[in-house]
Amino acid sequence: MINLSSFIAFHARRTPNRCALKYRGEDVSYASFDLQIRQAAGWLASRGIGPGDVVAVLMKNSTAFLELVFATSHIGAVFLPINYRLAADEVGYIVGNSGARLLVADKELAAIATGGAPVVLLDEVAQSSIISLAPDIAPAPMHVRQPRDLMRLMYTSGTTDRPKGVMLTYENMYWKSADQTLVLGLNADTRLLVVGPLYHVGALDLPGIAVLWHGGMLCIHRHFEPEPALAAIEREKLTAAWFAPVMTTALLTCPNRERYDVSSLRWAIGGGEKTPEARIRTFSEYFTNARYIDAYGLTESCGGDTFMEPGREIEKIGSTGRAIAHVEIEIRDDDGRRLPAGQNGEICLRGPKVTQGYWKDPEKTASAFFGDWFRTGDIGYLDQDGFLYLTDRKKDMIISGGENIASSEVERVIYEMPEVREVAVIGLPDGRWGERPVAIVVLADGATLTLPALADHCRERLAGFKVPKQLIIRDSLPRNPSGKVLKRVLRAELEATI
Repeated sequence: MINLSSFIAFHARRTPNRCALKYRGEDVSYASFDLQIRQAAGWLASRGIGPGDVVAVLMKNSTAFLELVFATSHIGAVFLPINYRLAADEVGYIVGNSGARLLVADKELAAIATGGAPVVLLDEVAQSSIISLAPDIAPAPMHVRQPRDLMRLMYTSGTTDRPKGVMLTYENMYWKSADQTLVLGLNADTRLLVVGPLYHVGALDLPGIAVLWHGGMLCIHRHFEPEPALAAIEREKLTAAWFAPVMTTALLTCPNRERYDVSSLRWAIGGGEKTPEARIRTFSEYFTNARYIDAYGLTESCGGDTFMEPGREIEKIGSTGRAIAHVEIEIRDDDGRRLPAGQNGEICLRGPKVTQGYWKDPEKTASAFFGDWFRTGDIGYLDQDGFLYLTDRKKDMIISGGENIASSEVERVIYEMPEVREVAVIGLPDGRWGERPVAIVVLADGATLTLPALADHCRERLAGFKVPKQLIIRDSLPRNPSGKVLKRVLRAELEATI
């Protein structure tokens, strides 16, 4: 028998008073969480939800969110978290495409809760426990699931295309949790800060659910704010975290950061882009007992396919680490041929935590694989030791005058400039060269920067054709929840002005 609620029930029997969740100052013990899951499952069943039905959730972080994660599994239904930052028509597309039988949404998100499925809106009380909607509901019995049964649908962020429904099974989830246990040393004493949105694999799966697998604790924040996050680390003696790159920057530049004792933190997973060496060093200077772990993964593999190993951070700067125990990585060319170490190509993955494909889309599923190797769409290379280096997404390769320019390579060089807080390099149409590299920069506080100064800096470190031909200063860069810059948005905005 396989079910997500199985391990919650296990801990509820063995350590019933141990804290599973903290949210808005309230502790939820494993015994309480187990009962809430079974009652929430009863509530879903009372609304006609059964095995195989899709339950969509449009919610910000809360206890109720996690109740529904486990309650849908408990009765054999399929959980579908939706990005609450989407527009109404995007939500409607996902709800309709998934065939969701129910949409549960926070009241504040009612305006975008569309798609044709029946909608249940949660007020602030229900966000702390969905049982408040039906306090006398009878707990539902657990429904048996098998390893390859569908557990969750997660729609891709649409960085390059219309969102696709990634199918994740129980097998995917359990192998993911096992591998993260090996890499991160998870145990019952792991106390995880959850400040990323739970609809995303970074917060829910990296390592999220795996911490509860071991009887650890999740400290859930509805939103990310730097100072409350630091205060929680001190108050709750938190040991672990996942941060999108923009979160790491905010924490390290928080004006009041020195007020807080963050010595309990042992590691924080980063990711979403290559981390500049300066940021890793600044992180280590502030979080003196913690290790910054660069990682690489994607929704299609439950996140976390590579992790940087202890003590190799500076030696292998720019790398996202090596593959976990049950994931294989190869670099392939456009025809699917394996490439040798040091040569750029498409990153391909194989292993039991990798998706079987996309919901109701056999064509995209077929095109996403070379045999049983999943094609990530990301460009990179493996060094002789098997460490992965990201170069770009295929769509982010700039072709100027017949030469390929990896935008991340140019970004790495620009990040060395103290004037630069954030940067994205894209290609814009150019009548002479086909495309020209353009740098969009967010300046550090009080800094100024000119194109000649930027070009001089880059020309010392890069071939001439890679030097940006245009500089654009902005207050911020558009990012998806995992912290990746949405370059398609930048391209669309800037191409419209040409």
